[in-house]
Amino acid sequence: MAGRTRKSSSKRATLADVAQVANVSAITVSRVLNHPDKVSDDLKRRVQEAIDSLGYIPNQSASSLASARSRVIGVAIPSLSNIVFNDVLRGIYDVADANGYKVLLVDTHYSPLEEEKMVRTLLSQSPEAMIITGGDQTRACHRMLESAAIPVVQMMEILDKPLDMNVGFSHYQAGYDVAVRLLQTGCKSLGFVGARMDTRTQQRMHGFVKALEERNAYKPEWIVTTPEPSSIALGGELLRSLISTSSGAIDAIFCCNDDLALGALFESQRMNIKVPGDLSLCGFNDFETSAFVNPSLSSVHVPRYEMGVTAAQMILDRLEGGNDSRNKVDIGYEIMMRQSTPSLGSSN
Repeated sequence: MAGRTRKSSSKRATLADVAQVANVSAITVSRVLNHPDKVSDDLKRRVQEAIDSLGYIPNQSASSLASARSRVIGVAIPSLSNIVFNDVLRGIYDVADANGYKVLLVDTHYSPLEEEKMVRTLLSQSPEAMIITGGDQTRACHRMLESAAIPVVQMMEILDKPLDMNVGFSHYQAGYDVAVRLLQTGCKSLGFVGARMDTRTQQRMHGFVKALEERNAYKPEWIVTTPEPSSIALGGELLRSLISTSSGAIDAIFCCNDDLALGALFESQRMNIKVPGDLSLCGFNDFETSAFVNPSLSSVHVPRYEMGVTAAQMILDRLEGGNDSRNKVDIGYEIMMRQSTPSLGSSN
């Protein structure tokens, strides 16, 4: 009973309380909270110490109403568990934090309908801008973003007609270039394995297939896909399926990501298939692990951190009136040829 009385009578710390403890005005505290880049380090330290000692929690709603600015950037990504997005998010957070902005992050689970719901939730928090993934939003989601009249960056792929701003790269061209590069190394019978098959994975597959079709090297039965989420274990299963389907004729496989490629590599070793002597493997995303397995794994490297930085900086330039007026940025990619594929000009 006594504990309940103490809790109900406790007083939540206010902005004025922070100002009193820090021995500054309430306006100064507000300036530190909303524009930390425009005050001295000593002032920020004093106010932060007061905040910490009082356990003060800023009232973001009141702040937004008073200043007409929330200093919030909404970010929607397809998966919080997919490490592909870790570096991208790190880039976004680094830019946002350094400029006094907060990030509200949601997981759309690779579902346009879930993305629509999550974007509606984010917009209800009055963000000043949005960063979303790809370009396969629903029509209702498009309308919401357009009606919000805030800066929007679509990232992770290059779009023909972005809603507003766009940073990414061509997954189609990357898949095309991988096929060409594998053929240049002397590989003749190329297969593809893919999982989940979201829009960007399909683009890689279509580019890969197009390059093979143009060179009369395409066999549809050598394309093996599944809607299941990617995993190393699944990579091994898909390798066995493709080897069986092709009766062992396959001499190179492009995996839609490094999870599948690593699984294929480990499974090939269990099956006594020499890589790259009997089979060449190339992944996508270029995880750190890929350079350190034996043999090291060829993969497509994408500057994901730089993509996150660029997306956030495009937002900041728009909000803060910067000099960067770019609406579309192709961040590019690089095919990292390592030990799992023959060197150029060799015969597989």
